[in-house]
Amino acid sequence: MLNVGDKVPDLTAPLNDGGEFSTAKLTGTPYVIYFYPKDFTPGCTKEACTFRDRKTDLAAAGAQLFGVSLDGPGTHKSFAETHRLNFPLISDTGRKLSSAFGVLWLWGILPITRRVTFVVDGAGIVRDVIASEFNIDRHIDEAIATLKSLR
Repeated sequence: MLNVGDKVPDLTAPLNDGGEFSTAKLTGTPYVIYFYPKDFTPGCTKEACTFRDRKTDLAAAGAQLFGVSLDGPGTHKSFAETHRLNFPLISDTGRKLSSAFGVLWLWGILPITRRVTFVVDGAGIVRDVIASEFNIDRHIDEAIATLKSLR
């Protein structure tokens, strides 16, 4: 898994809105990227809605927000519309991002991503890693605290 102080590699992946996520294009902009197992599951829905409800706090701290799972763009689009998510979801069907960040996990024979949030500064350096499967609120609270400490 990427650790605090690691540089995020150059990566691209499709977004639910038809656009493209690119770490290279985010140079100069801090961002929070959170990985979650699956759209429309209870814990992942709660997490997405928590991030949605606190997105203004992230924006006030100067950061962009992205959610990532192995689900495809169509599933992400439906998930985002159903729950009125105000941030893009990254489709990692090729498992490039989850592998690069070190969060790919096999649940039996089914690949999923672990629930991990990364705070990345404008230089592309990981400044915090929040890994907690069950304390979902901790992810957003700690991410905001880390972003404020970077200012």
